[in-house]
Amino acid sequence: MKKTTIADVAKHANVSKSTVSQYLNQRYDYMGEQTKERIEKAIAELKYSPNILARGLKQKSSTTIGVIVANILHVFSTQVIRAIEDFCNEKDFHVIVCNADDDPVKEKRYIDMLRAKQVDGIIAFPTGENVELYKGIMEENYPVVFMDRLIPGITINTILLDNEQAAFLAVDEFVKKGHERIGVVSPPLTQKVTPRFERMEGYKKALEHHGIQFNPDYIQSGEIEEMHRKLKQMMCLPVPPTAILAINDRTLIEILTYTKEEQLRIPEDLALINVDDVSFAGIYNPALTTIAQPAFEMGKKAAEVLFDLMRDKNVSADAKVYRFKPELIVRESC
Repeated sequence: MKKTTIADVAKHANVSKSTVSQYLNQRYDYMGEQTKERIEKAIAELKYSPNILARGLKQKSSTTIGVIVANILHVFSTQVIRAIEDFCNEKDFHVIVCNADDDPVKEKRYIDMLRAKQVDGIIAFPTGENVELYKGIMEENYPVVFMDRLIPGITINTILLDNEQAAFLAVDEFVKKGHERIGVVSPPLTQKVTPRFERMEGYKKALEHHGIQFNPDYIQSGEIEEMHRKLKQMMCLPVPPTAILAINDRTLIEILTYTKEEQLRIPEDLALINVDDVSFAGIYNPALTTIAQPAFEMGKKAAEVLFDLMRDKNVSADAKVYRFKPELIVRESC
């Protein structure tokens, strides 16, 4: 079956091919309503579907961006993706989402794939391992925005939470409620994963601010599958913590599972605050006190910065770090 072409649409609507092209590109400045209606009707009757790849080659734009997340299971990641997609939809752009699993090999493969597909730009939660690849992108002035993580020596526009302040807010709330034995639970601590490292620094600075002695036994970090054992180890100390800060949503789930299995009452036996305002925080019993990230605002800002880069690649020389303020949402778990 012969594929319908733009020439077929033009003939059917009794207009020129350039007029149909202007219609498809939403350039209606000198186009009458009747002409628009005829073209729209012709497209519908002929079931015409524009060749996006061909249009992209002609316009030197694929009207597509790529988003590479470190772990799509995180609430923050999905909220950021939604904000980016909303912004791109308004601009008639498409979004390809890739999940790197914090694996530098997968990350490189996805970057190479997206570049091969000629996407106009990339928003990435970088693993921090592909430094030479990042440098090559910088040298090419290819539009890239980093989300959630800083890479030393790489000057790329980056969107971040004020992570130290997030931890500080949590410790401050614990202290207000009378807690001094404050623990913290985190996935593996590495400087390449900026939020974990910065939140731990904020935790330590907050303890010092309140005159509370730092106890290394009150820090537990490790892979998710190790979390139950590490929590048990910390809670079986001769003097265990009375409050715990969960670094992110996935550690929160492990803590809640542990407290249920061990029949610990929140907040009577253990006060709890986590970073990320998870969807069930308000309906969990007791309702969970959280430190919220403005994920939608951060995602929108990442998209705005990327589109600025795509319009003017020279602005990448003025790369900035955009910090967003966390918000304490007080409920019942503290």
